[in-house]
Amino acid sequence: MTSAAPSKTIFLETFGCQMNELDSELVQDQLSTLGFTFHDSRNSADVVLFNTCSVREQAENKVLSRIGELSVEKADGRDVIIGMLGCLPEREGESLLSKYPSIDFLCGPSELNMLPSLLDNAIQGIALNRADRSALQGNRSRRSAALSAAEDNLELLDLSRSFNPDYLQTKGKSAYVRITRGCNKFCTYCVVPNTRGAEVHRPPDSIIDECKELAETGVIEVTLLGQTVNHYRYTHGVALNADGIEVPQIGPGLTAFKKPVAPSDHVTTFANLLQRIHEEVPELQRIRFVTSYPRDFGDDILTVMRDCQRICNYLHVPAQSGSNRILKLMNRGYTVEEYLEFVDRARAIIPDVEIAGDIIVGFPTETEEDFQATVDLIKHVRFKNNFVFHYSPRPGTVAIDRFEDDVPRDVKRRRLNELLDIGAVISGEVHRAYIGQEIDIFVEKVSSKEHQQKGVELRWEQAKVQLSGRTAGDLICVFDVNQDVAESMVGEIVQVKITESAPLLLKGTLSVAQLAK
Repeated sequence: MTSAAPSKTIFLETFGCQMNELDSELVQDQLSTLGFTFHDSRNSADVVLFNTCSVREQAENKVLSRIGELSVEKADGRDVIIGMLGCLPEREGESLLSKYPSIDFLCGPSELNMLPSLLDNAIQGIALNRADRSALQGNRSRRSAALSAAEDNLELLDLSRSFNPDYLQTKGKSAYVRITRGCNKFCTYCVVPNTRGAEVHRPPDSIIDECKELAETGVIEVTLLGQTVNHYRYTHGVALNADGIEVPQIGPGLTAFKKPVAPSDHVTTFANLLQRIHEEVPELQRIRFVTSYPRDFGDDILTVMRDCQRICNYLHVPAQSGSNRILKLMNRGYTVEEYLEFVDRARAIIPDVEIAGDIIVGFPTETEEDFQATVDLIKHVRFKNNFVFHYSPRPGTVAIDRFEDDVPRDVKRRRLNELLDIGAVISGEVHRAYIGQEIDIFVEKVSSKEHQQKGVELRWEQAKVQLSGRTAGDLICVFDVNQDVAESMVGEIVQVKITESAPLLLKGTLSVAQLAK
C-alpha cells in the first residue's frame, strides 16, 4: 500500500443478506489492518464503498441513487473515490463504468481479496483501462467449479479476523462464519449462482480454526453461513458413494455425484461439522446456521441439533410457495409434500424447534388457487415468521426471459398483505405459548426505546432502559433493566421470564435466579 493509505477514511454501506454483511465485516477488517480508518459519515469520507445486492430491486435502486448523488458531488469538485462491491457489479459487469463514470472500481463478491490492489490503484490515480479497474468472476477463470476454497486466496479473507486483535471491541460477541460459497440450485428467480459462482466448501479444519480464533476474542455465538448450508460436504482425498464405492473428484471439496455420500473418514458432512464445532469449541454458547434447503435435509443433522445443547433449535428453510406447479416453475427441486415431510421430521426429532421461511407471491402465472395453496402451507407449518416478498423480474435470472410478469401489481400487493396478516396471527400464537416460561436470552443491544421515569423522581429509583435479544429459537425478546447495568449485559446470555407477547415479540423481566447473580 502507499504511505498515503493510513490517512484515508472509508465509509462502507451494505445492502442485502447476511453474506453481504459478513463480506463487509471482513473487508473492514482487511482494510483496517492496512491502515485505513472507517467513518460513519458518507459526506466526509475519502473513500465510499457500496457492498451491493442484486436479489431485490429496491436495494439496487437505493445504491444507484447514492451513486448518482456522489456523481454530482464529484462533478462539483469533491475529491472522493467510489467503489462498488458485491453482486450488482458482478451481474452488470464493466458496463457500469460507462453508465456511471464516477465509479472508480468494481469488485465482485468472489474477488474481494483483490480489493486492496484496486483501492491502492485508485488512490495513486494510476491511469488504468476499464478491465484493470474491475475484479469480477466473469472475467477470471480462477473461480471455476473445480476450485476449492482451500486453494483460494479468499480463504485468507475469511480468516482475516484472526489478525484483528480489536475484533471484540468493534464487533461484539456474535459473529458470522462462512462455510460454503456460491450456489448450484439455479432457482429461476434468483441471480446468486451467477453472481457468487459455483458452490464450494471450505475445509472443516479452517472453519473450526476460525471459530476458535473468534472464541478467543470473546465471541460466544456464531452463525454458520451458506446459500444451502445443510449441503455442506467436504471430501478428504477420496469420496465414497452410499454403496461405499470410490467416486472421482472434480476438485477438493467437490464430487462428481449428486446423491449424498455415506459419512466416512474421507467425508465431513454438515452434521459432522456441527458436532465438531460443538465439541471442539466449547467456549461457543450458541451455534446457529442459515440458510437451509429442505430437500436432502438428513435426520443426522436434526439428531446432532437435538443432542448438542448449544446448537440452537432454529431452522430457516424457505418454502417460497405452497403450489407444486409454481415450485416447478421456480426450479426449486422439491414438492410441497416433501417440504411438509421435512417439517414433520424436524418437529418429531426436535419438538421445540422454531421454523422460519421465505415466500414469494405473484410469481408468473400464479393463480388464486396457487396462492390459496400457499396460505394452506403457512397455516399448516405455523412458522414463527415468514419473510414475504412479491415477485419482481431480475436481470440475469432465467425467469425474466422465460416467463411474462403477468400478475398485476395490485394483486401481488393484496396477496402479500394477506399473507402478512395470516402470518401475524400465527406468529402471535407461537409467541404467546412462551408466556410464563423462563428462557435464556442472548442480549444484542440496548433498545432504541428508553423508559423515562414519570412523575416525581425518587432518588432510590434507578432509570430503566430496555434491552433487546433473542432466544435460541430466534424469537426477539425485550426486557427492562436498570440503566447502570444495561451495557454490561449486552453480549451476555441472561435468563428472562416471559410476561407478555405480540406477533414477532416477547416481553419479560429478569428471572429471580438471574437477579440473584
